[in-house]
Amino acid sequence: MVDIIKTLQDRLKLLQNATRIEKLTKGYSPDKKYVVYSDDNKFLLRVGDMEGYQKKKIEFQILNQMQQFNVQSPQPIDIGIIDELNSCYNIYSYIDGIDAKEAIHTLTVEEQYKIGMEAGRQLSRMHLYEAPSTVNTWYDRAMDKHYRYLSAYQSCGIKIKNDEKIIDFIEKNKQHTKNRPNHFQHDDFHLENIIVKDKQYGGVIDFNNFDWGDPLHDFVTVALFQRELSVPFSMGQIEGYFGNNVPEDFWMLYSIYTGMVIFSSVVWSLRFAPEQLDEMITRLYVVLEDHKNFELLKPTWYEPNKLLS
Repeated sequence: MVDIIKTLQDRLKLLQNATRIEKLTKGYSPDKKYVVYSDDNKFLLRVGDMEGYQKKKIEFQILNQMQQFNVQSPQPIDIGIIDELNSCYNIYSYIDGIDAKEAIHTLTVEEQYKIGMEAGRQLSRMHLYEAPSTVNTWYDRAMDKHYRYLSAYQSCGIKIKNDEKIIDFIEKNKQHTKNRPNHFQHDDFHLENIIVKDKQYGGVIDFNNFDWGDPLHDFVTVALFQRELSVPFSMGQIEGYFGNNVPEDFWMLYSIYTGMVIFSSVVWSLRFAPEQLDEMITRLYVVLEDHKNFELLKPTWYEPNKLLS
């Protein structure tokens, strides 16, 4: 830390004015992350390997565009290279508050739902950003990724009960993912990346896993994470996104992408968080029960008429 911070302080006025710099340890990103306190302001400093610089440049541009769409997200301030350390850095404004996963159980059902509604509205604004024309079609990329994960799952030694039903469901319905829009995907839009302040939606962070494709793929985190911690938030997110008018075809796409994530979640957990594999598998069985092994498109927990009654 000392070498990186000292090197950056030698060249960046913002860091020279810092009264305090704290290291952050949350999250799975390989980047080193710091909160910088300077002139009554707080900033987020991320430092990573040079190999990630091009993607960080795109992320920087994306966050600039998010400001144009009135998305409550970090404002990009600076980006650059540290040649002597074979590293790159970016600096963003810091969104104050606590993550929604930590806050959610201190909130009433109505407050959870309202924050979910705003999260959905904000997500719909993010999804206005169209992918570059050089990005291949969503269907081709999504199916290629699905079959790669499915193959890895089938050879990993872990078996999810009734997995053949999930595979059949995806195969029979995959044509629905054709001709879907190629737009920005946050790809990590869940409660730990959503900030709550004073019982209000405060913003969304961690854009570094962004991707391009069908915007509705961002809802797989509702099935995997949001629903487990807060059904009111989950329902609010869906209804806020669509302005309280959820189209029926949403549920088909939601279910296809949720089915796909069953296999990728097993593989991802084995590779990156094996200590959390049992927890993930338990979560996946909840998802399968929600959809009755994908005999149901609309999950059993989605009951708008009962939420606030």
